[in-house]
Amino acid sequence: MPSESSSPLPEMPSTLREIVEHKRVEVEQAKSMTPESELRSMAADAEPARDFFASLTSPAPGPEQSRIIAEVKRRSPSAGLIRPEYDSDGFDPAVIAQKYSKAGASAISCLTDEKFFGGSLSVIQPIKDQTPLPVLRKDFIIDPYQITEARAHNADAVLLIAECLSDQQMRDMLALSNELGLSILLEVHSRQNLLRVLPIVSNSPRTLLGINNRDLTRMVTDLAHTTDLLKLVPDRSILVSESGIKTHSDLARLRSHGVHIALIGEHLMRQPDPGTALSKMLEPSDHTQ
Repeated sequence: MPSESSSPLPEMPSTLREIVEHKRVEVEQAKSMTPESELRSMAADAEPARDFFASLTSPAPGPEQSRIIAEVKRRSPSAGLIRPEYDSDGFDPAVIAQKYSKAGASAISCLTDEKFFGGSLSVIQPIKDQTPLPVLRKDFIIDPYQITEARAHNADAVLLIAECLSDQQMRDMLALSNELGLSILLEVHSRQNLLRVLPIVSNSPRTLLGINNRDLTRMVTDLAHTTDLLKLVPDRSILVSESGIKTHSDLARLRSHGVHIALIGEHLMRQPDPGTALSKMLEPSDHTQ
């Protein structure tokens, strides 16, 4: 395994590169409107972060239990608008999050990218007003400014995507997140990036390791991606399987491999009632026959 300090940033797939290039422009615009010093002051005044990491790992889930990070999103680059009514007032993130909470979710993931996912930082607070669950800011974070921005808007955790970041950037952002009281979901898509982040994760508290089952080159998902990479992960208690999880059986399959945390978004958001869909996925096995 190459040393973490010498590992270069892998070349990004074209879709991800387009998003990141736009995000760089977006972040510079945000900095010109709200200086980081102002965000620091806002973060200091924010309510204490809810413990995203503990909500998913402590106490350890039982053999038949899955903990779900339920995602709120309007659209995606691959799917477009997820439901027609999400183009208008039919998309209410706080109401959806409340339904997820009642259905048994352990945490909420909130898309805040506007251009590609139709999200906004402004929806984090309404979600927190309507649910006791911790909220993850899911975005394409490429600058420490966005970490402080997340805490200033009352997020409890942030997503970092290894494919977008160098080793040093990840270390610096993990350190800043810990300083601000934020938990971290550090996501990888490939074996190469999993090997790259393992030494970083092992030295970072309050960090979950996500394996995203979406192939960024072909834009297809395969749950076997998580199970194929499991042998490389020393601690499965912090492992999160992401993307392509659609059924009660998918969750049972992951549990059979020792994976008890899953992030589920698009499948739930496609349903007329995302909360009811989550309830069905989490029903005990003897109720799903």
